[in-house]
Amino acid sequence: MSSEVKYTEDHEYVRIEGDVATIGISVYAQEQLGDVVYVELPEVGKSLGKGDEAAVVESVKAASEVSTPVSGDVIEINGELETTPGTVNEDAMGKGWFLKVKISDASEADGLMDEAAYNTFIEGLA
Repeated sequence: MSSEVKYTEDHEYVRIEGDVATIGISVYAQEQLGDVVYVELPEVGKSLGKGDEAAVVESVKAASEVSTPVSGDVIEINGELETTPGTVNEDAMGKGWFLKVKISDASEADGLMDEAAYNTFIEGLA
């Protein structure tokens, strides 16, 4: 099954595989935050609407809300982050994912940026 990764202007990513979306923060976001020291994740079963706060990530520099780019019900969380939050710094786009939702409206992902558009977007922030 192929997966598609999309990005938000708030530096969340969503990896879509079928009707499941894996959500986390981009490499750029974790670089801006610095050393991640705490991640607060939602409960499995929680329903999230697009733009809702899905998680909180705290670093030595700041605390930041992570919003969900697509609506859905939380089906899995990355519990490993509760004991080893630094995984977000080590592998933001891989093992550092935050949560997975069963997508309720796939069309919501249409307005998100693909990797090329996101890279252009962050270049413009420098």
